[in-house]
Amino acid sequence: MAEALSPARQGHLAMLAFSALIAGSFSLGGQIANEISPAALNAVRFAIAAAVIAGVIAARGGGFRAVAVAPWRYFILGGLFAVYFVTMFEGLKTAPPVSAAAVFTLTPVMAAGFGWLMLRQATTPRMGVALAVGAAGALWVIFRADLSALLAFEIGRGEWIFFWGCICHAAYTPAVRLLNRGEPVLSFTFGTLLACALVLLVWGWRDLAETDWAGLRPLVWITLVYVAVIASSTTVFLVQFATLRLPASKVMAYTYLTPSWVILWEMALGQPVPGVLILAGVGLTVLALAMLLKDEGAG
Repeated sequence: MAEALSPARQGHLAMLAFSALIAGSFSLGGQIANEISPAALNAVRFAIAAAVIAGVIAARGGGFRAVAVAPWRYFILGGLFAVYFVTMFEGLKTAPPVSAAAVFTLTPVMAAGFGWLMLRQATTPRMGVALAVGAAGALWVIFRADLSALLAFEIGRGEWIFFWGCICHAAYTPAVRLLNRGEPVLSFTFGTLLACALVLLVWGWRDLAETDWAGLRPLVWITLVYVAVIASSTTVFLVQFATLRLPASKVMAYTYLTPSWVILWEMALGQPVPGVLILAGVGLTVLALAMLLKDEGAG
C-alpha cells in the first residue's frame, strides 16, 4: 500500500503516527518525572533505542558503514535531541502533561524559522496564519486559560524549562535534511540515537551511578521501555522519514495534535479531563493543523 502513496502522503502518515506515540511520553513521563533523574532516564532510554535500531539494521543485512561517514553530524543531531528530552522530563516535574504538550506545539513556528535560516524554505501566507492560530491555542493552554496570567506573561517553571528544549527540537528538524547525505533512514536514525546516548552517558554519568535502579517502581520501568522503544526508536525514525519528504514546518505541524492525544492518554490513565476553556485552546491547535494540511493539498 505504501508504494501507492506519494512521498508527501507517506510523510503525513508518518507524522500522524508520531503525534500519537509521542503523546504517551508526556502522560507517562508526568507520572514518574520526580522519581528518576531526567539525565539518567534518557541516557538509558537512548542506549536501548540505539540497540533496538542496531538489531533491525543487522536483521536487514547491515548498513552500519554509513554511520562512519562524517560522524560529527550525528553528534549535532544527538546533542539537540539530548537537550530536548532532558528538559522535557525536567519540565514535567512541575508542568501538567497537557500544558507541556502545548509548549511542544510552539515548535512549528520555530521550525519554520530554522527551516528558512538553514534551507531557505519559504512560508506561505496560509502557513503563516495557521502557525499563528496554533501558537495562540498553545499559549492559551500554557497559561491555563487565564487571561491575567497571559497578560502578565506568567509562565510556569516547568513550561519555561521545556521551551528551551523545544527550540532544540525545532532546529533538529531542518538540520536532518541539511546534514543527511543520502544515507538510508535506518542508518541515519541509528547514528543519531547512538550519538544522543553517548552525549547523555557523559552528561548524566553521576546521576546514573546514584540512581537506585532496583528500587524503582514498575511504572518507571514501563515508562522507560515505552520511551526507549516507542518514543525514541520509532519516533526518531518517523521524524527523519517524514523530514526527507516534507518541509520542516509541515513536519512539525503534527505537533499540534499532541495535546489532543495527551488528553486521550490522560483519560486512559485515569487522570481528569482539562476544563472547557483549556480544551478551546487545544481546539485551535487542531484547527491550525487542518489549515496546514489544506495548504499542502494533502488533507
